[in-house]
Amino acid sequence: MSAVAQHSVLVLNATYEPINVVSVQRAIVLLLKEKAEIVEALNEELRSANWVMPLPAVIRLIYYVRIPRRLGIPLSRRTVLARDHYTCQYCGETPGRAELTVDHVIPRSRGGETTWENVVTACQRCNVRKGNRTPEEAGLTLRNRPGRPRFIALALVSQSVPNEIWRKYLIY
Repeated sequence: MSAVAQHSVLVLNATYEPINVVSVQRAIVLLLKEKAEIVEALNEELRSANWVMPLPAVIRLIYYVRIPRRLGIPLSRRTVLARDHYTCQYCGETPGRAELTVDHVIPRSRGGETTWENVVTACQRCNVRKGNRTPEEAGLTLRNRPGRPRFIALALVSQSVPNEIWRKYLIY
């Protein structure tokens, strides 16, 4: 399978807010119709008899598209890991999806609920170290305060292969 067929492109609104993930083919159509512009490209090119175009990784729409704000993003392991950029929120390590867990900041045994504001990504080592305690009791500090993601693109991105180039545009 070619790189083009398995590659996804992050679509940003005119305000640089992530709003979708599309195929390269769809991104090319938006670019050729001058509805979008390339923000980030890979080191590969698409060629035809008449033109050469860099392979897009991130595109931005020329005109603003209004997106409803109160879209419910499901709370799942996949979406929590995507929100936290597959990074332990205690030590900052990025060991890989299989080595990451979802940790309740306030343990469920102490009344903590499974909500966006109470769950974070943790590596297995930090999760075991924290145990049934709060981060303060375990001597750990949260790198980012957990909260509900602002963008529906999180749900879309979490279903795609994460792309390092996208990271700076996915501020949740």
